[in-house]
Amino acid sequence: MKIAVFVLFSCLAVISARPETYSSKWDTINVDEILNNDRILTNYVNCLLEKGNCTPEGKELRRILPDALETECAKCTDAQKVRSQKVLKFVVRNKPVHWKNVVEKYDPEKKYVQKYEDEAIAEGFTIDT
Repeated sequence: MKIAVFVLFSCLAVISARPETYSSKWDTINVDEILNNDRILTNYVNCLLEKGNCTPEGKELRRILPDALETECAKCTDAQKVRSQKVLKFVVRNKPVHWKNVVEKYDPEKKYVQKYEDEAIAEGFTIDT
């Protein structure tokens, strides 16, 4: 009985210590397909900016983006972290108007841009606004 109670409490401790993650439901989305299609990319940006219709994954992204920025993607899965870096690099380098509009909406004080600048430089790019 004591062993069963110990195992139960150990499992509960592990579960409660593990950070909550965002849904991995969208982790297999082909971001290259989105990034290389101006129409689709613009639709996602318009969704984030609340200026257009949203796909279910766009709605989810719009919902979690403020929290992900605030927590440095602490709840992101590994796949989400990799994809978000790829998207960030692409948009900063190739779609400066989209980048500017998203920053104006989600980071008007530029606190996240400043926070992530060193990380971006380490990744080989700069975050201009």
